[in-house]
Amino acid sequence: MTEADQHDRTRTTGPDFVALRAALGERLTIDPALIANATRDSSRFEPEGTPAALVTARDTADVQATLAWANEHGVPVSVRGAGTGLAGGAAGYDGGLILSLAEMNQIVSIDPADRLADVQPGVITAVLDDAARQHGLFFPPDPASARTSTVGGNIATNAGGLRCIAHGVTRDAVAALEVVLADGTVIHTGARTRKNVVGLDLTSLFVGSEGTLGVITRATVRLKPVPEGPVRTFRASFDAIGAAGAAVTEIVGSAVPVEVLELLDAESVRLIEQYQPSGLQVPGAAVLIGQCVGPGADHAARRVVEICARHGATEATDLADESLLEARRIANPALRAAGLRVSCDVGVPVSRLAEMFAGIERVAEQHSRRVSVVAHAGDGNLHPTVEAADTPEGYRVAAIVLDDITRLALSLGGTISGEHGIGAVKRHELPWQLDAGTLAAQRAIKLALDPRGILTPGRAL
Repeated sequence: MTEADQHDRTRTTGPDFVALRAALGERLTIDPALIANATRDSSRFEPEGTPAALVTARDTADVQATLAWANEHGVPVSVRGAGTGLAGGAAGYDGGLILSLAEMNQIVSIDPADRLADVQPGVITAVLDDAARQHGLFFPPDPASARTSTVGGNIATNAGGLRCIAHGVTRDAVAALEVVLADGTVIHTGARTRKNVVGLDLTSLFVGSEGTLGVITRATVRLKPVPEGPVRTFRASFDAIGAAGAAVTEIVGSAVPVEVLELLDAESVRLIEQYQPSGLQVPGAAVLIGQCVGPGADHAARRVVEICARHGATEATDLADESLLEARRIANPALRAAGLRVSCDVGVPVSRLAEMFAGIERVAEQHSRRVSVVAHAGDGNLHPTVEAADTPEGYRVAAIVLDDITRLALSLGGTISGEHGIGAVKRHELPWQLDAGTLAAQRAIKLALDPRGILTPGRAL
């Protein structure tokens, strides 16, 4: 049975909720208002139709009961945490179930000796980080949405964030998982040990799978010691994007330990300052901001400033104030408030960053559209945002601009997504990066783990 056939079956016959309600009680609702609030994520994707019900799971048993029932009845399931996803992966299906993990939000334990935390998927990223810091540790993944996004959502999309240059992406912080498969079977992957070569690396398989292979109900994540010593922030302004890119390439290729390295174009800075003044001066072309931490932070920040000055920075300084990074975190709401509503993420090799920025400027001119760009410069991950009228036609035109930006990234040896995922909005781009054989192999894995195709069908893969 194809995914389309399954959807048609759900719409025409309607699901029988008697058995599921007996298992879940009030955790299953068909209240239209509650369903409407949970059927979208933070992307531009517009769901079609109306989901039949919302399940608010509180433990693994709730997830098991939900998936076993959905698998038996061939009902599509969308999985969501805080709904902060930007690729349409958590949006509801017509006649489907919405499975919310937001109330599975307990930090089960923190183990300072082994630097591990056991958490449910609905734990807010910053909440886990705050709890770890009470033990002199921290949770390395640091997406800009850390105060609202969930650990489970970060794992599902393999989120990156501001600290990637120093600590890697979410996958690097995941030690083990508890996962419920499509038929309700619970499996456990990974281990609490540093080394583990037993069987296939299923943990990495589920990280970044966007809810298509199973539902993560518990995670063991790695923590790191909070660095001792000062924290220094740096800022450098450039009149030419090429000069900024050259500075980034040298910084990343050097031995200077940098915790955060972010690049914002002039339009982004202007709109952030307009939205919430934070002390950023609008540069001629771009501003590079970042942070160094630990005993050598003062020296490292001075080294970064020297590198930027050598590459033509019009202004370069280091300071102890962290407000510059807060300005970076509010980029999304600031841009949206100014009418730049449609965004995506792409990645390029760090050495091609300047070319990518320059190419985006050309794409914007060709389409006569404002495009602003912020980037995790340390790993070449860019977030372009396009202005769009708040209408279906406005979003359609903006999506065409983003497609051209994505093709540009691929032409520079890049990727169609660095951290937001494919979801629904980028699925048409998959063949641009993956050949037919590679796609077939991935879909064969999906078929093996979810033969009826109920988990997040028609997305990501």
